[in-house]
Amino acid sequence: MVSKSNITLGVIIPMYNEEKVSSKTVDEVLNILKNIKVSSRLIVIDDGSSDKTPNILRQKIKKYPKNLVVLTHKKNAGYGGATKTGIKYALDNNIEWCLHMDSDLTNPPRYIIKFVEKISKSVDCIKASRYINGSKVKNVPLFRKAISFVGNFFAMFFFRVGIHDCTNGFRMVRTGMLKGIKFKENNFSIILEELYYLKKRDARFLEIPNVLYARTNTTSHFKYKPKIFYDYFKYAFKAAFT
Repeated sequence: MVSKSNITLGVIIPMYNEEKVSSKTVDEVLNILKNIKVSSRLIVIDDGSSDKTPNILRQKIKKYPKNLVVLTHKKNAGYGGATKTGIKYALDNNIEWCLHMDSDLTNPPRYIIKFVEKISKSVDCIKASRYINGSKVKNVPLFRKAISFVGNFFAMFFFRVGIHDCTNGFRMVRTGMLKGIKFKENNFSIILEELYYLKKRDARFLEIPNVLYARTNTTSHFKYKPKIFYDYFKYAFKAAFT
């Protein structure tokens, strides 16, 4: 077991129409958290789901009344909107670390242990990397891998914060580093918006290797549209030139 009893941790998971995986995700994450000796809770943001996800989460609250928090959006606000809600909750409740992960188990919950093991006074952001020794990307379509690799290469070149994977959303951040920031993005580009502000605040970064699994029975909410790429790269350029 990992023991860092003075640490408070919030695992933030946005969910939108995830009835196929929401129950398993909540159970697996909380099973990991109970074996990590830190003060922790799972913070799920139901982002305007129209399927059975809200009902499933209500049942999970009854099962885990002390360790599960469900925050509800009446309308879908996007990944960024849900992430902002989770960060605000963590700040309002003095949670020291925010760990962000996807709802579909493409980020294995067992990696939570690796994140917690790396917590120290000399680090502010820990990123799971797909591009360092020990990392793997399994069963992901070649097109998606190629787009991710090229996009991340340019982001890494412009950000220059000493990490190899800037675009991966599987990360843990010292919550205080985000205090007072008014995030603008409501889509996945909030990942780079956050990185931009962390760089501006001289955050100290660390990486851990990550095994990324492709979705198997659910649909990704990430859309490869021109605006997404524009939103991603504008923060890379801002980081380099402002």
